[in-house]
Amino acid sequence: MLGIGKNIRLERIIDRNTKRTVIVPMDHGVTLGPIKGIIDMRDMVNEISEGGANAVLGHIGLPLHGHRKHGRDVGLILHLSGSTVWAPDPNTKVLVNTVEMALRIGADAVSVHINIGAESESRMLQDLGQVSIKCLEWGMPLLAMMYTRGEKFHEESSAEGVKHAARIAAELGADLVKVSYTGSKKSFQEVVNGCPIPVLIAGGEKTKNEREIFQIVKDSLDAGAAGVSIGRNVFQHEKKQLMVKAICNMVHENITVDEALKILEMS
Repeated sequence: MLGIGKNIRLERIIDRNTKRTVIVPMDHGVTLGPIKGIIDMRDMVNEISEGGANAVLGHIGLPLHGHRKHGRDVGLILHLSGSTVWAPDPNTKVLVNTVEMALRIGADAVSVHINIGAESESRMLQDLGQVSIKCLEWGMPLLAMMYTRGEKFHEESSAEGVKHAARIAAELGADLVKVSYTGSKKSFQEVVNGCPIPVLIAGGEKTKNEREIFQIVKDSLDAGAAGVSIGRNVFQHEKKQLMVKAICNMVHENITVDEALKILEMS
């Protein structure tokens, strides 16, 4: 019985036919402030939803201020973790919200951010475990954002680190996990094979051009990824709605990189 609520809510953020998802995170306002693309989040959510995204992700300020003005419906994931670039250790994420509040506002899932390798890793893992238990109690889906950030990691895309980080999320009860792309289909397939829950790729820093991010999306899907969670490469693009549409078609229709680029050429 515990799984019924989760399954119903997951249908709001994962396509029933493809079993994949396109999520656009917009939680950057807490970490970085009102950066380009999310100054007016209601307009942004509207463009993202019209582009076909399955869900948007943000802090409680997003739904409190009206997370869309009009247009098609879109799933809502409430982010529970926070830190700022001004903190002594920005890699230390703390819980700033609860599963119960997510239920009250009608969210379809919650997310937490964990930095494996950070000095505060043990505290963040404890938070992940406690949130996971609450999600089981309430039937709320949990997305774990797992990053490898600490002195022991030379780069976030370390295949060994990402593989371990993804597995931690599954072991502690997450329903979905978001990780960095490891740079190759072969190494990312190892991440997917070692993780029994759907694996999504993070968009990361804004890329130099659209072909670069589209190629990452294509390669990750070929390696078995269940979708993407891409923020800045969507909401900071000049053609936001078309960018979402192109990525959605890659994820749900398996179009090629060149076909995705042609979508951006539409007026």
